[in-house]
Amino acid sequence: MLLNPQRIATREKIILAGLFLSKYDSAALKKLGFESFTEAFNVIGYALGSKPASIKNYRDEFDPYFPNRRKGWHKRLFRQYCRNVFEEYKDLDIETFTGLVKSLVGFDENTVSQIEAKDEEADGESLFAKRLITGLAAEQYFESIHPKLTEFGGYELENTTRLGCGYDFRLRRKTAKDFLAVEVKGLREQTGNVSLTPKEHDAATTFSNRFFLFVVKNFQETPFHEIYNNPLSGNLRFARKERVLVQVSWMASV
Repeated sequence: MLLNPQRIATREKIILAGLFLSKYDSAALKKLGFESFTEAFNVIGYALGSKPASIKNYRDEFDPYFPNRRKGWHKRLFRQYCRNVFEEYKDLDIETFTGLVKSLVGFDENTVSQIEAKDEEADGESLFAKRLITGLAAEQYFESIHPKLTEFGGYELENTTRLGCGYDFRLRRKTAKDFLAVEVKGLREQTGNVSLTPKEHDAATTFSNRFFLFVVKNFQETPFHEIYNNPLSGNLRFARKERVLVQVSWMASV
């Protein structure tokens, strides 16, 4: 029986991701929309608040027990806590296991908009991989690295991603009333396009020099970041785009 993802400990989530990638190999990558294991390690690792190497290590630990081309850690003693996860989940079919892995990072296909679904069909990109790269993985990357950034030294971080305020993080000094607003975006490659929602654009306009666009690039290989302060007044050029969505419903008198 599958557990509620919210009740699964972080380490077990990481182990499950490794088990899935080992058991289903390239089919697992295809199901999640990743182009390589390196990309999967980076995106899932950061999304779960862990290191990409941890996902790889657990995949390698399970490799000797599945018929893939890798030997894995075949000379290493199978750790008991890994064996426990292996015995409980090793027989999951690929569809069920895919759904479980997606749920571990809070991905819910029922909340995907019609526009996003059509975009997925148009560009052939997995919505799961895209969502994690542009959202949770990039946000967790920022949370892990922000203490080392000179731009934000001495600031305490507050995650505002669920507050709908037009930016992902609020950074404030203990003795200051004003705060910095940071919006985080992620890209699969070293270059690409980022977009601002109307609310994010309004926040960038309102906070101007106190607004930062933090872009994590190159999840497919080795992630790195670039920081744009007051992005609407810098070297970036944002073009306004409008889209019209026709929503259909059925009505009956009762």
